[in-house]
Amino acid sequence: MLEPGSEWKLHTSWFDRSAMADLLHDDFRLAAIDTLYRCHDRLLEHREKLFTHLKDRWAGLFGASYDILLYDLTSTYFEVDANGPVTEASKLKTFGYSRDKRPDCVQIVIALIITPDGLPIGYEVMRGNTSDKTTLAGMLEKIAARYGKERRTWIMDRGIPTEETLGQMRQANPSVRYLVGTPKGRLSKLEKDLATKDWQQVKDDVHVKLLPCDGELYVLARSLPRRCKESAMRRKKLKAYWTRLKELQKRAKLTRDELLLAIGAAKEKAGRNAHRLVILHLPAAKQPITATTFRIELDRAKLKATRRHEGQYLLRSNLTGEDPAELWRSYINLVRIEESFRTLKGDLGLRPVFHQLDGRIEAHIFISFLAYCLHVTLEQYNKKAATGLSSRSVLARLSEIQMLDVTIPATDGREVRMKRYTKPEKVHQLLLNQLGFTLPTQPPPEIRNPKPVVETF
Repeated sequence: MLEPGSEWKLHTSWFDRSAMADLLHDDFRLAAIDTLYRCHDRLLEHREKLFTHLKDRWAGLFGASYDILLYDLTSTYFEVDANGPVTEASKLKTFGYSRDKRPDCVQIVIALIITPDGLPIGYEVMRGNTSDKTTLAGMLEKIAARYGKERRTWIMDRGIPTEETLGQMRQANPSVRYLVGTPKGRLSKLEKDLATKDWQQVKDDVHVKLLPCDGELYVLARSLPRRCKESAMRRKKLKAYWTRLKELQKRAKLTRDELLLAIGAAKEKAGRNAHRLVILHLPAAKQPITATTFRIELDRAKLKATRRHEGQYLLRSNLTGEDPAELWRSYINLVRIEESFRTLKGDLGLRPVFHQLDGRIEAHIFISFLAYCLHVTLEQYNKKAATGLSSRSVLARLSEIQMLDVTIPATDGREVRMKRYTKPEKVHQLLLNQLGFTLPTQPPPEIRNPKPVVETF
C-alpha cells in the first residue's frame, strides 16, 4: 500500500516476494474482490483515534512525556509531467518551495511533531505552496485539543515562528515555553549588545553568550565544527561563482542581455550567501564585453561580516532561568526531526507519489506515518535492550529470515502445501531474545485439490 506502482505490479511482485498473501490469508484472488488501493479510502477516519492510542501506548512502553515537542516541515513531490496539467482533482498539489530541489514538480507540504526521542505524535498535510510561518497557529490548537494546555516547550527552527505567532502563543497559554531559531538579520541588530557579553563554554567546541531582552533570553551559540563546515561551503561556492564570472569576461560575443541571463544562472547556482559577496560592474547597453567594461570585485566588508558570523546561530526563548548548556542541547534535538524526514523519504519510501485524489494522497502520508511509528518503536526497543544497533540494521538482519511455500504432491492427486519460514540462525535468535520478540508458530499444512485443467478445442 505504500510502495508506489501499478496494480499489476502489486499482484505480480508483492504476493510473490513478500508475506502479503499470508497476512491477508489470500492470494491473487484478492483482485477479484477488491484492490488494496481502495483501502486508502477507509483509513483516514481512524487517524485521530490513532494519535490518542499512540500517546497512551508509548507512555506505557517507554515512559514517553510530551512536555517538549519538536516542530518542523518538509515537502515531497509528485511524479507528474511538468508540462501537463498541474492537478486533476487535487487542492493539495501545487508548485512551491521544494526542499527536495525539484521545483519542476508539484508538491505537498508535511508538518511533523515529534518528541526529543523521535516519537511522532502528530502530522498535517498542507497545500504545496503553504508558507512555513502560517502553519504554527493551527498546529498549536490541534496539539492543545489532543493533549491539553499543560506546560509545554516548543522547539522550532527559524522561519516558522513570527513575532505575531509568538505573541499569540503567550496570550493563549501563559505557561507555554519556546526555544526557536532566529533569522540572521536579528543577529546583526543585536551584535553590539552581544559584544559586551562574555562567552560561556557549554561543550568542548561550543560556546554561548546570553542576552536578556524584554522578558526573553537570546542565546548566541558558536560551534567550531559548524564554523568549519560553513566556511568550506562558502569558499567552494564563491570560488565556482568567481571562476564563472571570469569566464564571462572573456565572452566578447555576448550581448548585454545574454550576459545578464548568464549571470543570473551563475547566481542561482552559487546561492545567495556566495553571490552577495561579489560586486558587479556591468557594461553599458552598447558596450562590448571585456574585462574593463565588465568588472568584478569582492565586497570585503560583507566577506568580513560573513566570516565573523560563520558557525554562529542565535536562539530566542522565554526560558530565562534555564542553564545555557541545557538550552543548547535542547535546540540541537532538531536534528532528530531532520533524521525523521530522511527516514520517511529514504528507508520507508515516502516518494514517489502518484495519487491524484486528495483523500488518497492523505492516506498515502498516513500509511507512511504508520510505518515511521513502527520504525521508531523498534528504535526504542533497541535502546531499551542495548543492542547497539539502529532500526535500519535490525531490519536488514531480520530480513534474512525467508518465508517459503513448500508443495508436496499426494498419491491421490491432491497437494500438501506448507508455509514455512527458515530457521533463524544464532545471530537472529540472539537479536530476537534481546528485543523480547518471538516468531509466530509455523502454520499448519494445508491439503488442496489442484485446479482442474480446462481443455479447449
